[in-house]
Amino acid sequence: MLNAFANIFKIPELRRRVFFTLGLLAIYRIGFVIPLIGVDQSALKQAAEKASEGGSGFGRILDYASIFSGGSLQQSTIFGLGIMPYITASIIFQLLGTVWKPLQELKKDGTSGQTKLNEYTRYACVALCFMQGMMWLGYLRQSNLVQSGFQSGGNLVVFYAAGIAGLTAGSLFLMWLGEQIDKYGIGNGISLILTCGILARMPQAVGWVFSNFDASINAEAGKLSPIGLILLLGGFIFVVAGAIIITVAQRRIPIQQAKHTRGRRVYGGQRQYLPLRLNHAGVMPIVFASSLMIFPSSLFAWLQTRAIQDNSADWWQTTASFLAINFQSGKFPYIFAEIVMIFFFSYFWTTVQFSPEDMSKQLKQSGSFIPGYRPGPRTADYLETVMERITYVGAGFLSAIAVIPTVVSASMGIPQFVSQFLGGTGLLIVVSVGLDLIQRIEANLLMRNYSGFLAQGANDSKAPRIKSRTG
Repeated sequence: MLNAFANIFKIPELRRRVFFTLGLLAIYRIGFVIPLIGVDQSALKQAAEKASEGGSGFGRILDYASIFSGGSLQQSTIFGLGIMPYITASIIFQLLGTVWKPLQELKKDGTSGQTKLNEYTRYACVALCFMQGMMWLGYLRQSNLVQSGFQSGGNLVVFYAAGIAGLTAGSLFLMWLGEQIDKYGIGNGISLILTCGILARMPQAVGWVFSNFDASINAEAGKLSPIGLILLLGGFIFVVAGAIIITVAQRRIPIQQAKHTRGRRVYGGQRQYLPLRLNHAGVMPIVFASSLMIFPSSLFAWLQTRAIQDNSADWWQTTASFLAINFQSGKFPYIFAEIVMIFFFSYFWTTVQFSPEDMSKQLKQSGSFIPGYRPGPRTADYLETVMERITYVGAGFLSAIAVIPTVVSASMGIPQFVSQFLGGTGLLIVVSVGLDLIQRIEANLLMRNYSGFLAQGANDSKAPRIKSRTG
């Protein structure tokens, strides 16, 4: 492992790409100390902490958004929206590309069509930045989190104009940084920026654990006992290991290539495999489910408040209180509804991304077939059955990953920003991007006959080698 790290700096091109990527990620973090004009930062931080501790709808929205923006919404900096508007726009066009024929035709045009899709995605990103920035600044003004000199008159116009321009420019700048990392860096720039924002909250979580650790056996209420610390660290290692295994897990479908006779030579006939990922949907089901679960909990909490303030009928106050209490994070109805939504979106996203009919046509056109199944509809039905079964397993894993932080936070009294590293969206993104980064560096090392992270290179005579069946 240490030799693999040393080999990175022996290759001038790879070393230059790694340092270029690290430099742009450092620029990305510098943007979090540039505040927006007119925002009372101290009042905003106090309001965010109070909302998070109280478990209100606004607090859950802030906690969820901070996973992807590095906590910058609580500081209201120019990078407050993070890279999420661009990712949201990409997801929208990816979904539209499966149901809207003009976008399907663009995909078939190759490089020119992809360039046009990227252009549309950027325009959609600007529109999303404008709408989200307007909503965020409007909330700040209604909550009296704006400095006194920017609450009315011409200064209010300056506040909105400068705020929207700053947030939009920040998101577009991050999009540009991601593209530069793809072009001149190690690659996968957007995901690396997203991962950097997630990991930026880890020092805060580690600091909370150290500051609230009580070494005595009978720890005080609200403190973390030695047993609790062991369970926390053990759970973290177990969940990370499980996330890695399930991310790289595949179901391999055997494929036989048909033999072709040309003259006196016979071509083809090789046996290959069609790898189907166990977690084909990736992190998207948790993203969709977590986003949508914010709204019912916030709505029921608002109904409870209105019922009490308006002195409504007893039955309505009881019903509103029952819904508000049971749809809080950590309650059984909330967890059950989230699991159902994760299963639904797992099957939905797999259906959108994977088409058994198209896969069957591609196998038939390439002269390949699955042994025991005729090419065409029979092969498509078999692939669909296999995907349904492995999607069920993948959705169950995603449900466990999504529920673990909520259960740990509710049972052990740990804040959400600490328990989120035991599972959920952020952990899956970090694991997926980390594996992809290792594989990219591994490919660069092995291409130049250097030993890598996952396998030993050809120049290492003492290293064990992977042999075929024939030796």
